[in-house]
Amino acid sequence: MTIDVSAERVIPLPPERVAEYAMDWRHDTEWTQGIRTAELTREADQGGFGVGAEVTRTAYFLGRRIDYVLRVAAYAPPRLLDMVSVAGPMPMHVTYTFEPDPRGTFARIRVRGGGGGFYRLAAPVLARQVRSSIGKDLRDLEHRLTGQ
Repeated sequence: MTIDVSAERVIPLPPERVAEYAMDWRHDTEWTQGIRTAELTREADQGGFGVGAEVTRTAYFLGRRIDYVLRVAAYAPPRLLDMVSVAGPMPMHVTYTFEPDPRGTFARIRVRGGGGGFYRLAAPVLARQVRSSIGKDLRDLEHRLTGQ
């Protein structure tokens, strides 16, 4: 993979509350940087959202429109949501984890990705931008949930 970045933040709420909101694709546009649309385009085998479900997102990043589909590879609320891209401009692996912390929830987003062309050439800049973006995501997640 060309990039492997993560961001972490302690959110002063229980993991169940944080994960319930963050793992719901219907909230993606409210707290995730650059995402303009998110749609459940394939349900899990048992129906609804879970392993095998696919979410199609349209985002803008570094001035470019990016359309991609993430498939849920692992889903263990309130602890883990792991997704891999199955369509889009570059391979991507996005992992959300939520662990109990004495101050609330230790939230982490990890993004791994790579690809050719523009994305390989721009990897150092891309990694910095992604790290900044997911850091803002966690900040916005906290603000949305705490009202601060």
